[in-house]
Amino acid sequence: MDKQLLKAAADKIFADMAGAMTVGLCYVGATTGLFTAMHDKGPMALQAVVDASGLQPRYVEEWLKGMACAGYLTYDPAAQTFSLPEEQAYLLASDGTDHYMGGLFSMATVLLKAAPRVAEAFRHGGGVPFSDFGPEGVVALDLVNRGQYEQRFASYWLRALPEVVGRLEAGGRALDVGCGAGRVCVALAQAFPQAQIFGLDPDGESIAQAQAAAQAVGAQVQFLAQTTGEVARGDGFDLITVCDCVHDFAAPVQTLQEIRRLLKPDGVLFIVEPKVADRLEDNRNPMATMFYGFSVFHCMTQSLANGGPGLGTCLGPARTGDLVREAGFSGFEHLDIKSQSFVFHAARP
Repeated sequence: MDKQLLKAAADKIFADMAGAMTVGLCYVGATTGLFTAMHDKGPMALQAVVDASGLQPRYVEEWLKGMACAGYLTYDPAAQTFSLPEEQAYLLASDGTDHYMGGLFSMATVLLKAAPRVAEAFRHGGGVPFSDFGPEGVVALDLVNRGQYEQRFASYWLRALPEVVGRLEAGGRALDVGCGAGRVCVALAQAFPQAQIFGLDPDGESIAQAQAAAQAVGAQVQFLAQTTGEVARGDGFDLITVCDCVHDFAAPVQTLQEIRRLLKPDGVLFIVEPKVADRLEDNRNPMATMFYGFSVFHCMTQSLANGGPGLGTCLGPARTGDLVREAGFSGFEHLDIKSQSFVFHAARP
C-alpha cells in the first residue's frame, strides 16, 4: 500500500467530514440570522456579535471559532475580532436575492435526516416518499430556488421564448407542474397580470405553502392539488413549465404525455433541469457531486418510493430530450440561457 496515497485518502475523509460540519454551522448561521447580523459590520468582538444577533454567548462563541476555521469568517488574533467577508455576505446574508445560497444548507439538513431510511432502501428497495420530508422539506426546496424564480424567471429566463411572452401579456394561460411553494406561479402572475396562472402539485403541504405565498403578495393564482392526469384541459395552455422536477417523475413518459395533452397545438413546454453533463466522466466536479447527493437522498428515492424509475437529479440533457420525444413532442431544443446551476429546454407538441 502506498503510504502517501493512504495519507491523501485519510486527508480527503477528514476534509469531507469538515465540510459536512461546516454545512451544519452554516445552516445555523443562516437560520438564526448570524450572517445577517455580521453583514457590513466590519471586525466584531464576541460580545458585539452576541448583541447584534440576540443569541446565546457560548453558542455564538463556538460558532464564530468554527466558521473562522472553515474559512467563512476572517479572524484577527491580536484584536480577537471576527469579520464576515463581503463575498460571503453577498451569498449568505442576501435572502430574497437571485444570488442567495443559504438555502442549500437547509436542504442538506433535511436530506441527511433521511439517510438512515435511504440506507434501508439500499438493502430492501423502495424509498422515501416526498411527503415524508414534511413541511421543512418544502421550505428547504423553496429557499434553494426562491430568489432565482422571483428575480430571473419572468424577467430573464422566459424572455428566451418571446412568442410565449406575447401570449401571456395578451391574457394567455400558463400552468406550472410541480409548483412546490408556488414561486414560479407568483412570478408569472406578477409579470403578466392579464394571464391566467395555475399551479399544480399533488402534495397538499406544497399547495398550502404556495397559496400562502400568493396571498402574501396578492398574486392571482389558482392552485390545484392534482396530478397532470386529473387536470381539466379547458382551452389548453399556452405555456406549461416544469421546473427542476422532470427527473422526479414516477411515470415520466406518461406525465409528459399528459402535459402534451394539456398544451395548445402551438403551446410550449418550458423545462428547467439541473445543469449536469451527459457523461459521468464530465461530472467529476463539486456541483455534480452535490446533485448526486440530492439524488440519492431525495430525487431518486422519492421516485422509487412511488414505483418510478428513479431517474435521478443528474438526468442530463440527452436523456431529457429522449423522454420528451418518447412522449410524442415534435420539437425539443436547448435554450441559450446563462445559469450556473440550471439548463433550459423548450418542447413543442
